[in-house]
Amino acid sequence: MGATNLRPDQRKSLQRTLDVLMESRRSSRPAIESVEQRSLLDQLEPAQANFSLPPQIADLVFQMPVRRRLSDLVLATETLDEIQELLYEYSQVGKLRNHSLDPRHTVLLVGPPGNGKTSLVEVLASELSLPLLAVRYDAIVDSYLGETSTRIRMLIDFATRTPCVLFFDEFDAIGKERSDNQETGEIKRVVSSLLMQMDRLPSHAIIACATNHPEMLDRAVWRRFQVRLEVFAPGRQELKTWYEKFMDSLGNRSALSFEKFARAMSGRSMAEIEQFMLDVKRKLVLFGDRLDALQAVEQVLKRMRNQPGITVPDEETNARLSSGSSQPRARKTRKIAGKAPPDLP
Repeated sequence: MGATNLRPDQRKSLQRTLDVLMESRRSSRPAIESVEQRSLLDQLEPAQANFSLPPQIADLVFQMPVRRRLSDLVLATETLDEIQELLYEYSQVGKLRNHSLDPRHTVLLVGPPGNGKTSLVEVLASELSLPLLAVRYDAIVDSYLGETSTRIRMLIDFATRTPCVLFFDEFDAIGKERSDNQETGEIKRVVSSLLMQMDRLPSHAIIACATNHPEMLDRAVWRRFQVRLEVFAPGRQELKTWYEKFMDSLGNRSALSFEKFARAMSGRSMAEIEQFMLDVKRKLVLFGDRLDALQAVEQVLKRMRNQPGITVPDEETNARLSSGSSQPRARKTRKIAGKAPPDLP
């Protein structure tokens, strides 16, 4: 595919890649040049962008499909700004290196499940034209002394040579507090080995970690992450954006008001809201000859209310949404970038 056939976002990414490649050559950074060359090939020849893992690490990770772009997500303003700034740093890598600086490349995402942590990691990979590799803990952790550290070192060596986004989901599984007497010695060695290996990663190797239990992370883990973001359930402003997207997708065929949508979706995760939208569309495709859009919406909402494990928003939550407050009072901030957790000295 020629450059003239690229979409506008692809042309922008290609131009960014070319700028970085020229800066990399001028600064004689062969490792970084290989990063940008791969991105350039991904833009020009998608058929050649198939990524293959070498045998020595093929069992340690699996490649995740990358489909989402930043424009596909509904994010809080603070989160969106932080991600855009991170991506901008990579578009200006030459300027940074002229001042002996590198873009940030270690990211920790914290928050309840279903609110976009994995999607944000996917966005980083798609916007930077990098493969997304998820670490398999069952293959990394071994009961034999030293085996785990060897495998982590192999993985980090690969990431050092090959531009990628290395994703540690449920990071608390291996990043646990080492002072916990209930943890095995092997897990403690995993933490120590991982911390040492992360310190030597170049900036073209992006480490992204996600956890639902930040309180379980080892204290030394926190300072390794240059970007730390809390990802919460959508507030009123995000629900407004979801509502507008939903109405557009239905061609404004539903009489569902925003207030009713906000009450129904209050306290629900992004994944649940997205599933609601898909369920309504599915009903309209299958039963559109018998249901109008509002009837489909009502049926899906009724099914959601009757599902086990779903917490119906209380009166305080609904009153807060109606009054325009986007988040519970206890939720003082979404972003913790550059700040240690409160319980750390």
